[in-house]
Amino acid sequence: MFKLKRRIHDSTSGPTTFVAASTKIVGTITGQGAYIFSGTIEGDCDIDGPVTLADGGRWKGTLKATDIIIGGTIDGDVVARQRIEIVATARVTGSLRAKSIAVSEGAIIDGEIKVTSGEAPITFQEKRQT
Repeated sequence: MFKLKRRIHDSTSGPTTFVAASTKIVGTITGQGAYIFSGTIEGDCDIDGPVTLADGGRWKGTLKATDIIIGGTIDGDVVARQRIEIVATARVTGSLRAKSIAVSEGAIIDGEIKVTSGEAPITFQEKRQT
């Protein structure tokens, strides 16, 4: 089922919206609450809550949310009001912008990284079990 369980989603409460790997969405997505995308998305989104693009998930467009975890492939800009976490399986072609950005060893980012808090991006080696 879903292999990527991360710190941001560990601290959320309430229901989570899951989009299955076999699903393709084309268009603009808006909403509130936690979202986990495992499928293919073509379009932009603005979510008031945490968003995860799971390992194997694909996104083409702008991804904007409160907190964002990227484990899949994104071709577009990623904008978080708070935090972005890029895991080792992530492939990002586009810019990243957030107050805090953590990038795991092995992730590929082809674009600008802008930390709006003025602090440097954090790098880490994943030690948690998936």
